[in-house]
Amino acid sequence: MTTTAVTHIASLVTNDPSLGNGTPLGLIQDAAVVIEGDRIVWTGESSKAPATDNVLDAAGRAVIPGFVDSHSHLVFAGDRTQEFNARMSGQPYLAGGIRTTVAATRAATDEELSANVARYLAEALRQGTTTFETKSGYGLTVEDEARALRIAGRHTDEVTYLGAHIVSPDYADDPAGYVDLVTGPMLEACAPHARWIDVFCEQGAFDGDQARAILTAGLARGLHPRIHANQLSYGPGVQLAVELDAASADHCTHLTDADVDALGQGNTVATLLPGAEFSTRATWPDARRLLDAGATVALSTDCNPGSSFTSSMPFCVALAVRDMGMTPDEAIWSATAGGAAALRRTDIGRIVPGARADLVLLDAPSHVHLAYRPGVPLVSAVWRSGERVA
Repeated sequence: MTTTAVTHIASLVTNDPSLGNGTPLGLIQDAAVVIEGDRIVWTGESSKAPATDNVLDAAGRAVIPGFVDSHSHLVFAGDRTQEFNARMSGQPYLAGGIRTTVAATRAATDEELSANVARYLAEALRQGTTTFETKSGYGLTVEDEARALRIAGRHTDEVTYLGAHIVSPDYADDPAGYVDLVTGPMLEACAPHARWIDVFCEQGAFDGDQARAILTAGLARGLHPRIHANQLSYGPGVQLAVELDAASADHCTHLTDADVDALGQGNTVATLLPGAEFSTRATWPDARRLLDAGATVALSTDCNPGSSFTSSMPFCVALAVRDMGMTPDEAIWSATAGGAAALRRTDIGRIVPGARADLVLLDAPSHVHLAYRPGVPLVSAVWRSGERVA
């Protein structure tokens, strides 16, 4: 296989604390990376780089791992511009707005939905995202949820069954019946097409008992849980996530001390989604509180047409540093290695031998510029699985 070296990297984020400066980022100065096929085979000081078939001179720019976006909702049609405009004019965000997207998604063709996913993934790739998770949840019928997962699977292996996004409008007067559908025929149709199962545990969506029934049914079918937890109010979501060893509890905006302690002591990653707070003018999650308690924190976009219509991980990094108490180093780690942890992956989110060759070359000398220069398009080049794709 052909080998390629990226040399003269001013600052290389490896996310391996045994390398470089010994911090969690494992920063190596004046570094090089060697790619063979789809893997990293060497990292170190540029002056010590082995001979390779090809050489790309980074010319004093920084390299970071590809962003890992571990929470998105990309299988949808339409938009909710009017809802956003009303919200920015003073109306509150409510979970029920999802119904607008459900109607548009049901009416769309498979080709329209797949093209939409591809469009937003191309957007994300240009901004450095090389791995993403995405969910169903805008169909809410057996047929529409299954087709959403099939469409998602054309674009990523990280596919999540979210039939329990809200109670389907078709079951507005029978929420128990909808839970039976989600845990029965819908699960049977969807499980072959997903890796994960998720539930929106929130007022206006599903309560703790319903969420437990849905997640345990998914576990029985081999789907591992993740959960929308504690976004709009205090609730049982985080505790349930830790109890069931969910890969992630996502949002984590309203937390008790017991919730924070549980996340600090368990294996569940706290995935924070600052785009949602930005777009709904809601309370910011307190990342500092979670980090100080020893919790593993991930950052993700929550890209969806209602509450967080952004595909930009750099934007989320800047928000996390500005408004959530994270340092630039912590935010970069959470947007790369943290996202990998939320997907229980060790082959991504790091630049070390054996890892998948997902790299982002920044038009800046340091990763800190992603927060220091918010809104500036700093991504100069992107490699995914060893191939230069942007």
